[in-house]
Amino acid sequence: MMEGRMRLALLIGVLLMGFSSAAEAGRDYPWCVFGGHAAAPECMYETREQCLASASGRWTTYCDINPRVRFQQPAPGPTACDSRGRRCAPRP
Repeated sequence: MMEGRMRLALLIGVLLMGFSSAAEAGRDYPWCVFGGHAAAPECMYETREQCLASASGRWTTYCDINPRVRFQQPAPGPTACDSRGRRCAPRP
């Protein structure tokens, strides 16, 4: 009985952690880790020091300013494409 409650509490905790990170993913943080095995940069760092600490010890990684923040570009939104998959344009 107690073991079931512990598992339930652990499951709820893991789910809540997942939701909180998903909510913050919509924000453009100013620092990114580039390189390594990731196809896209990891842009989740408030300070350069946080970024450097994360990149430390990982092969071929480096920190730089988030390109969207640097060039003040909006995050990419959904697109509307024609039926053949050509000519995509941002949705209004």
